[in-house]
Amino acid sequence: MYLGAAAQSEQKPVVGESKSKTDTVVKDWRTIADPKKTVKLPAGSSRLNKKAPVVFICGDSTVKNGSGKGVGGMWGWGDFLHLYLDSTRITCENHALGGRSSRTYYTEGLWDNVLKGVRKGDFVIVQFGHNDGGPLNTGRARASLRGTDESSQNVIMEKTGKPETVYTFGHYIRIFARQAKAKGATVIIMSYTPSNAWSPKGDMHRCTTTYAAWSKTVADEESVYYIDENEIAARKFEAMGMTEAQKLYKDSAHTTYGGAIVNCESIIQGIKAIPKCPLNKYIIK
Repeated sequence: MYLGAAAQSEQKPVVGESKSKTDTVVKDWRTIADPKKTVKLPAGSSRLNKKAPVVFICGDSTVKNGSGKGVGGMWGWGDFLHLYLDSTRITCENHALGGRSSRTYYTEGLWDNVLKGVRKGDFVIVQFGHNDGGPLNTGRARASLRGTDESSQNVIMEKTGKPETVYTFGHYIRIFARQAKAKGATVIIMSYTPSNAWSPKGDMHRCTTTYAAWSKTVADEESVYYIDENEIAARKFEAMGMTEAQKLYKDSAHTTYGGAIVNCESIIQGIKAIPKCPLNKYIIK
């Protein structure tokens, strides 16, 4: 998302605040002139000048739901990250797409489109896992194999009848990290946002031993930054209590405007907890 200088006059959104109070907050960076017409611009189009960095955000519908305009009251955290950064020096582009897993974000060419715009000094934030389960070759056929090693499985895709080799979740995340680093970008890998699933005691479900662990493993192996968004945000929701926290969800995974703000602020908290991460110098104090 990109607002340019206009963001300087805007205030950060507040948890629970409705879209009607902040209609000018969220504008798709790909919208030119006519706000009713959204066109696909090349990645990096929001860059302020030749030396200005861009934050490229990659993920699923918990990062950008639909077109990122709050249809059905659902918002992703990627719609708001730019509000916490100095828009006179850096811009954000939300390249997330609903329904994608680490595997399909790669196989559908979405990652390649992002990579074309990445330059030295940019930032790439990656969050996947919500959609990495399920069938490999039937139905939505988007699952990756579990783990981080180089295991693979050959399948015949039900929809096309064509063969495909499916790799582990870690394999795809590793591709993103390595290719972005090779272009001189700072990479931040995150565990996915917490699902609206609770224990009888009021604890949110975590992905600590699965996707969070696998994301961290790849981040450590590739010497890139890692933020445990799943844990940080879950603690914030738990502090509200299950009843109040569930008001910030529209279903089992997708958040309202306020819920997206909780997730976004958890990411900012995670960045601040890594003093060496160069994105810190762009966070609005």
